[in-house]
Order: sequence, then structure tokens, then C-alpha cells
Amino acid sequence: MSPDKTKPRTIGEYIASFPSDVQEILQKIRATIRKAAPEAEETISYGIPTFKLNGQYLIYFAGYKQHIAIYPVPEGDADFNAAIAAYKSGKGTLQFPLDKPIPWRPIARIVKLSIQQNLARTGSRK
Repeated sequence: MSPDKTKPRTIGEYIASFPSDVQEILQKIRATIRKAAPEAEETISYGIPTFKLNGQYLIYFAGYKQHIAIYPVPEGDADFNAAIAAYKSGKGTLQFPLDKPIPWRPIARIVKLSIQQNLARTGSRK
């Protein structure tokens, strides 16, 4: 959760509560998700940035003191699972340490896989 004790009302407010170097990373994650899921709705859920599609959650992301977390992480093929293995931290959660480069491609792939699962759950053809 953000270091500020007040709950943010928007993703912009959430991101603004972090130091500038972390804000840059969070903004880029937001843009990566937005590019992969342009129809998704931005919101705050459980006090963290959330993207919803067809009325259901798609992906959450959050900043912490030493890492950025993204969840839930969908199941992918063997190559995808191998690419994200180093970042797994618990069931369905990835953690990207702030002192290492963020792997942008897997984040976009996570969103695309999440969209596929969302469309299958909701029966939507978008």
C-alpha cells in the first residue's frame, strides 16, 4: 500500500504518494497495462490500482518499499512461466525489486493472458 496513510481515490493519487523514482515505474506499469487493455476501466480496489474489464477485475498493481507487485498472474505456457519464475512470490503474485530493471514484456503478456481469461469468464466477445 502507498506510504501515505490516507486511501487514494484514483490511480493518479496513489502513484503521487510515492517518491519520484518509484512514480516513474508505476506510471510506466500503468501505461503498459493501458496499452495492452485499452478498454479496461481504472479504479482503486483494496486501496491499490486496479484495472477492470467487463465488470470484473483484470489486474492489480502496487508499490511497496522495496518492490512493485502485480497480481493475479494467469497461467501461461512453459516459456512464459519460465520468464516469470524469478519474480514469483506466492500464489499468483509477482514481485519486481526496485533495485533491478523491470521486465516490461512479461507485464504486457500478463495483461493479455488476463484479458483472455476475463473474456472466457464473462462470455464477452470484445
